[in-house]
Amino acid sequence: MSATVPARLLALASEPYRPAGRFAFHFARGKLKGDPAFSAILGLGLLHGRASILDLGCGQGLLAAWLAAAARCWATGCWPAEWPPPPQAVRWHGIELMPRDVERARRALGSSVSVTLGDIRRVEFSPTDAVVVLDVLHYLSFEEQRMLLTRVRSALASSGLLLLRVGDRAGGLRFRFSRWVDRAALLARGHGLPPLNCRSIAQWRSLLQECGFESESMPMSQGTPFANVMLIAHPR
Repeated sequence: MSATVPARLLALASEPYRPAGRFAFHFARGKLKGDPAFSAILGLGLLHGRASILDLGCGQGLLAAWLAAAARCWATGCWPAEWPPPPQAVRWHGIELMPRDVERARRALGSSVSVTLGDIRRVEFSPTDAVVVLDVLHYLSFEEQRMLLTRVRSALASSGLLLLRVGDRAGGLRFRFSRWVDRAALLARGHGLPPLNCRSIAQWRSLLQECGFESESMPMSQGTPFANVMLIAHPR
Protein backbone atom coordinates (compact mmCIF):
# COMPACT_ATOMS: atom_id res chain seq x y z
CA MET A 1 0.00 0.00 0.00
CA SER A 2 1.27 3.45 -0.87
CA ALA A 3 1.73 5.60 2.24
CA THR A 4 1.38 8.79 0.20
CA VAL A 5 -2.06 10.36 0.32
CA PRO A 6 -3.05 11.55 -3.19
CA ALA A 7 -3.16 15.35 -3.31
CA ARG A 8 -6.55 15.41 -5.04
CA LEU A 9 -8.08 13.12 -2.43
CA LEU A 10 -6.70 15.22 0.41
CA ALA A 11 -8.00 18.43 -1.16
CA LEU A 12 -11.49 17.05 -1.76
CA ALA A 13 -11.75 15.72 1.80
CA SER A 14 -10.45 18.79 3.61
CA GLU A 15 -11.93 21.61 1.51
CA PRO A 16 -15.49 21.26 2.93
CA TYR A 17 -14.11 22.29 6.33
CA ARG A 18 -13.14 25.81 5.26
CA PRO A 19 -16.60 27.22 6.09
CA ALA A 20 -16.33 25.58 9.53
CA GLY A 21 -13.33 27.76 10.44
CA ARG A 22 -9.55 27.76 10.25
CA PHE A 23 -9.09 25.23 13.04
CA ALA A 24 -11.53 22.78 11.45
CA PHE A 25 -9.87 23.06 8.04
CA HIS A 26 -6.26 22.78 9.19
CA PHE A 27 -7.07 19.99 11.63
CA ALA A 28 -8.83 18.05 8.86
CA ARG A 29 -6.00 18.52 6.40
CA GLY A 30 -3.28 17.62 8.89
CA LYS A 31 -5.09 14.61 10.32
CA LEU A 32 -6.10 13.13 6.95
CA LYS A 33 -2.60 13.59 5.56
CA GLY A 34 -0.61 12.40 8.56
CA ASP A 35 -2.72 9.75 10.27
CA PRO A 36 -2.01 6.32 8.73
CA ALA A 37 -5.44 4.99 9.71
CA PHE A 38 -7.15 6.99 6.97
CA SER A 39 -4.84 5.91 4.15
CA ALA A 40 -5.06 2.30 5.41
CA ILE A 41 -8.86 2.31 5.42
CA LEU A 42 -8.82 3.11 1.69
CA GLY A 43 -5.49 1.64 0.60
CA LEU A 44 -6.23 -1.74 2.18
CA GLY A 45 -9.93 -1.69 1.38
CA LEU A 46 -10.87 -2.18 5.03
CA LEU A 47 -14.42 -0.87 4.46
CA HIS A 48 -14.85 -2.22 0.95
CA GLY A 49 -18.41 -3.37 0.29
CA ARG A 50 -19.87 -1.83 3.44
CA ALA A 51 -23.08 0.09 2.73
CA SER A 52 -23.68 1.51 6.22
CA ILE A 53 -21.07 2.67 8.72
CA LEU A 54 -21.48 3.74 12.34
CA ASP A 55 -18.63 5.99 13.50
CA LEU A 56 -18.41 6.15 17.31
CA GLY A 57 -16.65 9.21 18.69
CA CYS A 58 -16.60 10.62 15.16
CA GLY A 59 -15.17 14.05 16.01
CA GLN A 60 -15.81 16.51 13.21
CA GLY A 61 -16.73 13.75 10.77
CA LEU A 62 -13.40 13.21 9.05
CA LEU A 63 -14.15 9.64 8.04
CA ALA A 64 -17.36 10.72 6.30
CA ALA A 65 -15.51 13.45 4.40
CA TRP A 66 -12.74 10.98 3.52
CA LEU A 67 -15.11 8.38 2.10
CA ALA A 68 -17.09 10.98 0.12
CA ALA A 69 -13.88 12.35 -1.38
CA ALA A 70 -12.75 8.82 -2.25
CA ALA A 71 -15.97 8.16 -4.17
CA ARG A 72 -15.45 11.40 -6.14
CA CYS A 73 -11.83 10.50 -6.91
CA TRP A 74 -12.89 7.07 -8.13
CA ALA A 75 -15.61 8.56 -10.36
CA THR A 76 -13.25 11.11 -11.93
CA GLY A 77 -10.36 8.72 -12.57
CA CYS A 78 -7.86 10.17 -10.07
CA TRP A 79 -7.73 7.02 -7.93
CA PRO A 80 -4.37 5.33 -7.10
CA ALA A 81 -3.98 2.26 -9.31
CA GLU A 82 -2.61 0.19 -6.42
CA TRP A 83 -5.62 0.84 -4.17
CA PRO A 84 -8.83 -1.23 -4.33
CA PRO A 85 -12.08 0.55 -5.23
CA PRO A 86 -13.46 2.69 -2.39
CA PRO A 87 -16.83 2.12 -0.73
CA GLN A 88 -19.68 3.56 -2.79
CA ALA A 89 -22.95 5.21 -1.71
CA VAL A 90 -22.13 4.70 1.95
CA ARG A 91 -24.68 5.65 4.61
CA TRP A 92 -22.52 7.10 7.37
CA HIS A 93 -23.78 7.94 10.85
CA GLY A 94 -21.55 9.52 13.47
CA ILE A 95 -22.03 9.93 17.21
CA GLU A 96 -19.96 12.55 19.02
CA LEU A 97 -19.97 13.92 22.58
CA MET A 98 -18.36 17.31 21.90
CA PRO A 99 -20.85 19.96 20.65
CA ARG A 100 -18.17 21.98 18.83
CA ASP A 101 -17.10 18.96 16.81
CA VAL A 102 -20.70 18.13 15.92
CA GLU A 103 -21.22 21.73 14.80
CA ARG A 104 -18.10 21.60 12.63
CA ALA A 105 -19.17 18.30 11.08
CA ARG A 106 -22.64 19.56 10.26
CA ARG A 107 -21.35 22.85 8.87
CA ALA A 108 -18.77 21.12 6.67
CA LEU A 109 -20.77 18.13 5.50
CA GLY A 110 -24.33 19.45 5.58
CA SER A 111 -27.31 17.19 5.15
CA SER A 112 -25.31 14.54 3.30
CA VAL A 113 -24.46 12.84 6.61
CA SER A 114 -26.14 12.12 9.93
CA VAL A 115 -24.34 13.26 13.09
CA THR A 116 -25.80 12.72 16.54
CA LEU A 117 -24.72 14.78 19.53
CA GLY A 118 -24.59 12.27 22.35
CA ASP A 119 -22.66 9.87 24.54
CA ILE A 120 -21.76 6.59 22.82
CA ARG A 121 -22.32 4.84 26.15
CA ARG A 122 -26.00 5.76 26.03
CA VAL A 123 -27.13 6.49 22.45
CA GLU A 124 -28.97 3.58 20.84
CA PHE A 125 -27.19 1.90 17.90
CA SER A 126 -29.15 1.02 14.77
CA PRO A 127 -28.23 -2.12 12.78
CA THR A 128 -25.21 -1.45 10.57
CA ASP A 129 -22.67 -3.17 8.29
CA ALA A 130 -19.60 -1.73 9.98
CA VAL A 131 -18.61 0.11 13.15
CA VAL A 132 -15.50 2.29 13.36
CA VAL A 133 -14.02 3.38 16.71
CA LEU A 134 -10.74 5.28 16.38
CA ASP A 135 -8.79 6.26 19.50
CA VAL A 136 -11.85 6.44 21.77
CA LEU A 137 -12.26 3.38 24.00
CA HIS A 138 -9.48 4.26 26.45
CA TYR A 139 -11.57 7.22 27.65
CA LEU A 140 -14.17 4.76 29.00
CA SER A 141 -13.86 2.70 32.15
CA PHE A 142 -12.93 -0.95 31.72
CA GLU A 143 -16.51 -2.04 32.37
CA GLU A 144 -17.88 0.60 29.99
CA GLN A 145 -15.53 -0.72 27.30
CA ARG A 146 -17.00 -4.18 27.73
CA MET A 147 -20.57 -2.89 27.68
CA LEU A 148 -19.97 -0.80 24.56
CA LEU A 149 -18.39 -3.66 22.62
CA THR A 150 -21.28 -5.93 23.59
CA ARG A 151 -23.72 -3.34 22.21
CA VAL A 152 -21.65 -3.02 19.03
CA ARG A 153 -21.79 -6.79 18.59
CA SER A 154 -25.59 -6.67 18.84
CA ALA A 155 -25.78 -3.92 16.19
CA LEU A 156 -23.73 -5.90 13.67
CA ALA A 157 -24.99 -8.69 11.45
CA SER A 158 -23.02 -11.94 11.34
CA SER A 159 -21.12 -10.58 8.33
CA GLY A 160 -20.40 -7.24 10.02
CA LEU A 161 -17.07 -5.55 10.70
CA LEU A 162 -15.56 -3.62 13.60
CA LEU A 163 -12.50 -1.43 13.07
CA LEU A 164 -11.04 -0.47 16.42
CA ARG A 165 -7.85 1.54 16.80
CA VAL A 166 -6.29 1.44 20.24
CA GLY A 167 -3.01 2.15 21.95
CA ASP A 168 -0.84 -0.79 22.98
CA ARG A 169 -0.11 -0.55 26.69
CA ALA A 170 2.78 -2.95 26.15
CA GLY A 171 4.28 -0.55 23.60
CA GLY A 172 7.02 0.79 25.89
CA LEU A 173 8.34 4.29 25.25
CA ARG A 174 6.05 4.81 22.25
CA PHE A 175 3.02 4.09 24.41
CA ARG A 176 4.21 6.45 27.14
CA PHE A 177 4.71 9.18 24.55
CA SER A 178 1.23 8.48 23.12
CA ARG A 179 -0.32 8.85 26.57
CA TRP A 180 1.57 12.10 27.23
CA VAL A 181 0.35 13.59 23.93
CA ASP A 182 -3.20 12.43 24.69
CA ARG A 183 -3.18 14.13 28.08
CA ALA A 184 -1.68 17.32 26.65
CA ALA A 185 -4.41 17.45 23.98
CA LEU A 186 -7.12 16.94 26.61
CA LEU A 187 -5.74 19.79 28.69
CA ALA A 188 -5.42 22.08 25.66
CA ARG A 189 -9.07 21.48 24.78
CA GLY A 190 -10.26 22.13 28.32
CA HIS A 191 -11.17 18.54 29.24
CA GLY A 192 -8.91 18.22 32.27
CA LEU A 193 -7.13 14.96 33.06
CA PRO A 194 -9.66 12.12 33.04
CA PRO A 195 -8.32 8.61 33.71
CA LEU A 196 -7.14 6.74 30.62
CA ASN A 197 -8.00 3.04 30.74
CA CYS A 198 -5.57 1.30 28.42
CA ARG A 199 -4.80 -2.34 27.69
CA SER A 200 -2.14 -4.31 25.87
CA ILE A 201 -3.10 -5.64 22.45
CA ALA A 202 -3.38 -9.14 23.90
CA GLN A 203 -5.81 -7.78 26.49
CA TRP A 204 -7.83 -5.87 23.87
CA ARG A 205 -8.14 -9.00 21.76
CA SER A 206 -9.14 -11.07 24.77
CA LEU A 207 -11.86 -8.52 25.56
CA LEU A 208 -13.11 -8.67 21.97
CA GLN A 209 -13.31 -12.44 22.17
CA GLU A 210 -15.31 -12.22 25.38
CA CYS A 211 -17.70 -9.80 23.64
CA GLY A 212 -18.30 -12.13 20.70
CA PHE A 213 -15.62 -11.15 18.17
CA GLU A 214 -12.75 -12.76 16.34
CA SER A 215 -9.95 -10.29 15.66
CA GLU A 216 -6.60 -9.67 14.05
CA SER A 217 -4.19 -6.85 14.76
CA MET A 218 -2.35 -4.53 12.41
CA PRO A 219 0.25 -1.86 13.38
CA MET A 220 -1.29 1.54 12.71
CA SER A 221 1.25 4.18 13.69
CA GLN A 222 3.51 4.22 10.63
CA GLY A 223 5.33 7.52 10.30
CA THR A 224 4.35 8.60 13.82
CA PRO A 225 5.93 8.12 17.27
CA PHE A 226 2.82 6.44 18.71
CA ALA A 227 1.98 2.86 19.74
CA ASN A 228 -1.29 2.55 17.86
CA VAL A 229 -2.74 -0.70 16.51
CA MET A 230 -5.83 -1.38 14.37
CA LEU A 231 -7.93 -4.32 15.46
CA ILE A 232 -10.03 -5.79 12.66
CA ALA A 233 -12.85 -7.75 14.23
CA HIS A 234 -15.76 -9.87 12.97
CA PRO A 235 -18.65 -11.36 14.96
CA ARG A 236 -18.15 -14.99 15.91
